[in-house]
Amino acid sequence: MSLDTIIHSGLVLPERPAHALVLMGGGARTAYQAGVLKGLASLLGLHPGLTQPFPFQVLVGTSAGALNAAYLASCATQGLAAFDQLAGFWGRLRSEQVYRLRVPAWARASRWLMALALSRQAREHGSVLDNMPLVDTLHHAISLAGIDDSLKTKTLHALAVTASSYTSGVHWTFCHTAHDDNSRAWSRPGRRSEFQPITIEHLMASSALPFLFPSTPLWVDRRREYFGDGSMRQISPLSPALHLGARKVLVIGVGQPQRSGLTAAAFGARPEQGAGVPTLGGIAGHAMASVFHDTLQADVEQAQRVTQTLRQLPREVAGVLPYRSVDVLALQPSQSLDALAQSHAGELPLSTRRALAGLGALKGGGAALASYLLFEPGFVQELMRLGEQDAFAHKADLLAFFGQPAAA
Repeated sequence: MSLDTIIHSGLVLPERPAHALVLMGGGARTAYQAGVLKGLASLLGLHPGLTQPFPFQVLVGTSAGALNAAYLASCATQGLAAFDQLAGFWGRLRSEQVYRLRVPAWARASRWLMALALSRQAREHGSVLDNMPLVDTLHHAISLAGIDDSLKTKTLHALAVTASSYTSGVHWTFCHTAHDDNSRAWSRPGRRSEFQPITIEHLMASSALPFLFPSTPLWVDRRREYFGDGSMRQISPLSPALHLGARKVLVIGVGQPQRSGLTAAAFGARPEQGAGVPTLGGIAGHAMASVFHDTLQADVEQAQRVTQTLRQLPREVAGVLPYRSVDVLALQPSQSLDALAQSHAGELPLSTRRALAGLGALKGGGAALASYLLFEPGFVQELMRLGEQDAFAHKADLLAFFGQPAAA
């Protein structure tokens, strides 16, 4: 996070929104976010002193986190019930509603033929999977008119979705407010913003997992560019929330600093032998984990360091500075999602399971790759259950974030 971003976030703006929710990407793993938010709704429901029925004024989403953010924006006028509705959406979701594997029947009898067919598919379409089923799912699940209602009634101040341009290499944040005004857009090295209504195409672009899903065209600067997953090249995940005026940021990621999927035991080796040679699926899973986690951890730590420094300054010095501190609370899964994915890999559609098995992505370190595609009830329910548990484990922090006493 640049100092310029922090200075901008401290400028006095009228009706400054206080709380922002930042939802990171991670494919099927982002069902964990629905669990955390369901737990949060339970905690806040016991505190009628909240000044607003929906606790966030800014929603920022990346990749599958963008789908969660847009879903919440579409029903934010219903208050805390929006979080339960999001959990219900995930509970009904299936892999066939997100993607399909276009593999001819002749290739399904052999892993080698399957690999050949997938290679041809990737060359022809730029991706291994077809995500057109997700288009239909989102059109039925997310009301774009509902997003407009949330903004017009001032339930929300802004919805922001991020995507990465394959065409220019620029990381774009698309912001939707009640009165989209590009005079408020920002431009930083490698990342820019534009104010325009969020559409299903924006969500498809933001959630286009690299190599797995095809790119999506969007119009920026009066020209068409092709976009992929917003987690790529995302060097400052918290920046959009701060640019949109948030003073408190709750960020929910699905990565883990210590991935148990990379231990020796996960690769089938004894601890004294060290980890075995990783499979292609294991390497792909590790690369995906880096895309979806590493930048978040660094950005949160930097924001917390800057805020701590500001609060240590004498009051008379801090009062004349052009920036203010920002409270950041970050939640991550307390258990290994790789291990959960491995135990539920059998729920995947047969064709997908065979393809991943050929990559070594159904066991050990390779299970990380499968976890991004496991939109199946067993895995999703486990993730949401873990999210609720983690929310209750951080009860004091979450209530303090909203200015509520934990004892109540």
